[in-house]
Amino acid sequence: MTLQMILALGILILMIVMIMSDKFAFGAPPVFACLLLVVTGLSTVQEAFAGFVNPSVIMVAGFMVVMAGLMKTSLIGKVQSSMLALVNRGGYKSYALLLVVVMLGASLAGSGSTGYYVLILSLISTIPYNKKMPTSKLMMPLGFATNHPLLPFNVALFYGVTVSVLETAGYTGGISMTRFAVVNFILSLGFLVWSLVAYRLLPDHPIREEEVNAYDEAAAAAEIDVMPAWKEYCTIAAFIIGVVGMMLMNMLGNAAFVIPGLAGAFLLFINVLDFREVRDNMGAPVIIMMAGVIGVADALANSGFTAMIGKEVANALGTGISPFILILIFALLTSTCATFTGSNMGSVFIFAPIAIATSLSLGINPAAAATAVVISGWNGGYMPIDGMPAMILGMGKYKLPQFWLYSVPMYLIRIVALCVGAMVMFP
Repeated sequence: MTLQMILALGILILMIVMIMSDKFAFGAPPVFACLLLVVTGLSTVQEAFAGFVNPSVIMVAGFMVVMAGLMKTSLIGKVQSSMLALVNRGGYKSYALLLVVVMLGASLAGSGSTGYYVLILSLISTIPYNKKMPTSKLMMPLGFATNHPLLPFNVALFYGVTVSVLETAGYTGGISMTRFAVVNFILSLGFLVWSLVAYRLLPDHPIREEEVNAYDEAAAAAEIDVMPAWKEYCTIAAFIIGVVGMMLMNMLGNAAFVIPGLAGAFLLFINVLDFREVRDNMGAPVIIMMAGVIGVADALANSGFTAMIGKEVANALGTGISPFILILIFALLTSTCATFTGSNMGSVFIFAPIAIATSLSLGINPAAAATAVVISGWNGGYMPIDGMPAMILGMGKYKLPQFWLYSVPMYLIRIVALCVGAMVMFP
């Protein structure tokens, strides 16, 4: 290893440790790492901070603004009303319909939306115990369903990260957003099939009253203010235009990257959002994180470290390894790392460059590996360590064996479905 490789690796490790420590603001460690890249001479200022003018980052930042506007519409309120009606009806058919309703809601909110899963979990926690539809049979499947859009047209964040890691690794073949969305659909189908099968395995017990009170405030905070009908129609239209623009990226070229930003500006002009909301969403911590890690990943690639690791892994695995097994190994590693550290983005930027480099060394299409690894970073959750899984365990009053009985098979089925989808869409 050269001195450049050692320095770049050291900065990467420091950044990851800072992210995992939870003692720093979410987006601060990548920016600090970019500063260190310049000080150590590994990158110029333009190279270290290239992520902040990366087209994919700009696209996702604009779309975050559009999503903030969409969350103010009555669509989420309609999802809430539909859920309550189905719970009161009870039975397996209502359970299946509830899954579909929440997954359709996730199609609007986007995978991994904190606001959406807090809304759904808070809503479930306030539903009185009903023998026809116990809340303990709802908390786990509906909680995890918030991460699985049934109509995955809102995949801008994951798509942007995937394009970024591929570009950083030097892959210029491009990647279809439509095919990327289909991979997410196959993943969601895997989750839906398991959840339908697992209904009888879920425990039947009431959620104590103390828990309901603990989440009353969160439920109240999730209520949606009603806006005029014409503003709702305009907001939904802006959302559709943003999505269609990104899906037509191959036809529109550079214009596709700024269409979500223009849609967000339109929402500002009609006062759906104020300037502070626009600024906060465009500069959200996840955007800063995404932009910052690009510079670190570029430095690793430019030092030769990523290619070296890719060749070593390829040599260790041998040329006869199945592409599916290779992708599955990296998806399992990434999702497990994210599960135990709580750092989704950090885990992706550790394993994605290595997976891509290994695929290139073996002559395998790196788009499949990049897609599976990026999406897998948000599809662990079989340990209730952080975020949504921890809330599900606590609010549902599950014992750990009950949690694992549902979450471990769910995890394995999702990862296998993800890898199959990636292989089929990007052969």
